Amino acid sequence: MYRHNKAASAILAISLLMLCSCAGLVPQDTASLLVPHFRRSEILGFVAGFGTTFAAMPDLMTMLKRRSSAGMNPRMVAIMGVFQILWIYYGLLIASRPVILWNLIAVLINSVTVAAYRHFVRKEKSTTKTLATSMRS
Repeated sequence: MYRHNKAASAILAISLLMLCSCAGLVPQDTASLLVPHFRRSEILGFVAGFGTTFAAMPDLMTMLKRRSSAGMNPRMVAIMGVFQILWIYYGLLIASRPVILWNLIAVLINSVTVAAYRHFVRKEKSTTKTLATSMRS
């Protein structure tokens, strides 16, 4: 049992020594080589933000092509919009240009989606009323 505790203590000491010596291996967030006034983390943020911002575009494009609100969930768009506004506020707090920019664009896309949804719902309701009226006659 004494040997087992000694081996565990040795492994623990070596692990702690390795963890303490890794501080110099962490890359610093230096200026980008492509755009010197941006940090590398900001460029990564712009690339990542592009993907998440435009993830809602396929739904919007499908709705516009079909000219129908079928398959759209307005609650999902509303929830996303609220949290994107919170992300903008967070981006302002931490002064992160990528977070602010992409979420402003996402809020714009969500606004267009909501406007298109409302337009098509109204159009579909008026079409339904017209059909119901013509069938009664």
